[in-house]
Amino acid sequence: MSVQIPPTLRVVPDPADPRLTRAVTGRDQTGAAVDLRVVEERPLTIYLNSREIVTAMTIGDHPEWLALGFLGNQGMLRASDVVTGVDYDDELQVVVVRTEVETDHEAKLARATRTSGCAVGTVFGDMMEGLENLTLPDTPLRVSDLRALSHAINRTPSLYLQAGAIHGTCLCAGPDPLAYFEDVGRHNAVDKLAGWMRAEGVTAADKTLYTTGRLTSEMVIKCALMGIPALVSRSGFTAWGVEIAQQVGLTVIGRMKGDRFLCLSGEERVVWDV
Repeated sequence: MSVQIPPTLRVVPDPADPRLTRAVTGRDQTGAAVDLRVVEERPLTIYLNSREIVTAMTIGDHPEWLALGFLGNQGMLRASDVVTGVDYDDELQVVVVRTEVETDHEAKLARATRTSGCAVGTVFGDMMEGLENLTLPDTPLRVSDLRALSHAINRTPSLYLQAGAIHGTCLCAGPDPLAYFEDVGRHNAVDKLAGWMRAEGVTAADKTLYTTGRLTSEMVIKCALMGIPALVSRSGFTAWGVEIAQQVGLTVIGRMKGDRFLCLSGEERVVWDV
């Protein structure tokens, strides 16, 4: 498969970055020696003001966007909160997000639970409350655009193509991929994307979120709370993820491989132009 960077991509994975993979030697099924690269996994501790929030296992790129997006997606950082600084210490592997005034994150921490997501997958009981009265825009989603996106994303240089064992998430507009992030956990990749959108002032109403990971309840909730009307994956669904998507009117498309896919929610947005 030939690889190429779509001209519309503003952020793209860097498989050549030596910090993100490590060279190892092993043996294949015949006993022959094999040299390959495997993805790194390192801890990153996120602070909100003076409070330690979580330690995430991540590949280590874009730590500031990961922290900003994680706090926003967990409801600890609202859109109205003024962020005065995002400071990263490479030696300590710590990110501190500072706001103009204190937030109410302490109450949320008390209700934190662990989920089935890989890497960091914390979800809070009141995330569902944010879906009440949520209205997502009726942006059309063309089948021809989905095919173009699948073709472009699958041929973009990535750590997945080089080393595997990693998830990817891409923000798209129509047939064009805009920003592509990878991480050992699919939630980390989405959080990096959310942090980038917040930092760069990127709107969500006319976008599609593409992910390589499963379409679980938390992935659906995060996408809906970000205001993105369509969620697409080459992987499968969970029943609760589909149920929540149907409740909030999110278009969910999974098992997208080549020209094939399944739409289990929000089919009214899909334009069957192919």
